[in-house]
Amino acid sequence: MTETTATAEIAGLGLTGKIAIVTGAASGIGKGIARRLAAEGAKVVIADLNEQAAQDTAAALGCDAMGISVDVSDRGTVDAMVEAVMDRYGVIDILVNNAGWDKIGPFLEQDPAIWERIININLIGVLNCSQAVALRMKDQGHGTIVNVGSDAARVGSSGEAVYSAAKGGIVAFTKTLARETARYGLTANAVCPGPADTPLFAQVAADAPKLRDSLERSIPLRRLAQPEDLANAVAFLVSPRTGYVTGQTLSVSGGLTMI
Repeated sequence: MTETTATAEIAGLGLTGKIAIVTGAASGIGKGIARRLAAEGAKVVIADLNEQAAQDTAAALGCDAMGISVDVSDRGTVDAMVEAVMDRYGVIDILVNNAGWDKIGPFLEQDPAIWERIININLIGVLNCSQAVALRMKDQGHGTIVNVGSDAARVGSSGEAVYSAAKGGIVAFTKTLARETARYGLTANAVCPGPADTPLFAQVAADAPKLRDSLERSIPLRRLAQPEDLANAVAFLVSPRTGYVTGQTLSVSGGLTMI
């Protein structure tokens, strides 16, 4: 091994050739995660409700990436996605449960039908994907799962009561998943973003023009998170460098929350 090769191995995260599924990866944080993993040499499955956007993102990534449609709240489409990935690659090394959705509003005024959608996408979606993929990882004897939660799960967030509850469920679920699957060689961790500069935030901020300035003043690092900030944390947690880390929750919030 040459000195140059050794240096390159130290610099990289050891993801070359790994097969990674990222849900909700056609935009926002998910797209940032997909790009980061691909830059590390992983072959990324862009799994998104928007099939065309998923395929376009995969085409832009190259690196034998795959774009596929999935509704994470529908177990049938999740199982079909997993089968398609296994047929193409034969293995799943990494799962990043990123897909999510929210509608902000006071809890006492919110339609219960909205609660169901929030819970189905944010919590049931994670359960569906985690079980379907972890069963394959168990047979392989290895694999790592990262669930994207939210600091709303850890400290609460006005106007996001049900979203906070669903994300809190993800944090608790991640700990139990880590305990139950460690014997099979699997790890599971959670990343909790603070306020992030994403298309979803832009929709919310359109109705609250002072929100961005207010949040930036309250964040010690004085800016919203960029998708790349979350992507760097996820890439680290799915890498072999954190093979002895499981059941943990990492906040990526610019210091807004310090837990």
